[in-house]
Amino acid sequence: MGIIFVALGGALGSVLRYAISLIPFKTDFPLITLLINFLGALAIGFVMGVVSEKSPNTLLFWKTGVCGGFTTFSTFSLEAITLFEKKMFFFGGLYVILSIGLCLAGVLCGKKIALLFR
Repeated sequence: MGIIFVALGGALGSVLRYAISLIPFKTDFPLITLLINFLGALAIGFVMGVVSEKSPNTLLFWKTGVCGGFTTFSTFSLEAITLFEKKMFFFGGLYVILSIGLCLAGVLCGKKIALLFR
């Protein structure tokens, strides 16, 4: 049964990620992926703060499914390496630092926001 919850959540997360990627924003800096990773970190922090460990299927749907399907860490890694390969060291370094910093902050903020819903 857990596989169904993960699959449904993953489908939703992937569709949300695709929808955001359609925002017409072109730049050498991968801002859309950065935004998606931050929002995914915020969401996973929120989910972990709100969903009880007593509801494993809800956790599978939101944490593993939706957040896993939504975030794009593999894309982040590819884009960072691509920036470095293009000798865009400033953008590459900035992207790595902002991605890690914002995603850590997103998890913390999501958990704090979740406290409002308890």
